[in-house]
Amino acid sequence: MTSVTIERVAWTHPDAERLRAAQRVELDARYGSDDHEPGVIPSAEDVPVFLLARDPHGEAIVCGGLRPLDDHVLGEGVAEIKRMYAAPQARGTGAATALLSALERAADELGLRRLVLETGTAQPDAVRFYEREGYAPIPRYGHYVQSDLSLCFAKALAAG
Repeated sequence: MTSVTIERVAWTHPDAERLRAAQRVELDARYGSDDHEPGVIPSAEDVPVFLLARDPHGEAIVCGGLRPLDDHVLGEGVAEIKRMYAAPQARGTGAATALLSALERAADELGLRRLVLETGTAQPDAVRFYEREGYAPIPRYGHYVQSDLSLCFAKALAAG
């Protein structure tokens, strides 16, 4: 496992923006360049927790955030993982697992009881990752209900 440092940054941090742009390039290659965000596009206003994992040289290699959901979507105490992305050189190193664990700890510290996420049918690597980390498939929710390309997952947290 690669030794990484986890850091909380602003949504607008240059390294966060760079990783999200790289994610967009990959998603465009998998799904086409049409807008493939079935839900509300995440922003600094609705993603209050955004983390970066840095390798031993200080390079940001993994990112991800938490977006609390309205109670009417999935109940109280639920947040959605948004823009989780590992740069190609970080895959298989444990860096993404470290960042996901840090997101889960941050959610637990906020008193959240459950995390949910949406990934896509053309991302079997992401599906395997989340399932390995204890996320179970759930019915599509919110803006994803009508999206045939969406796969949704959830995990209960210790606070729940």
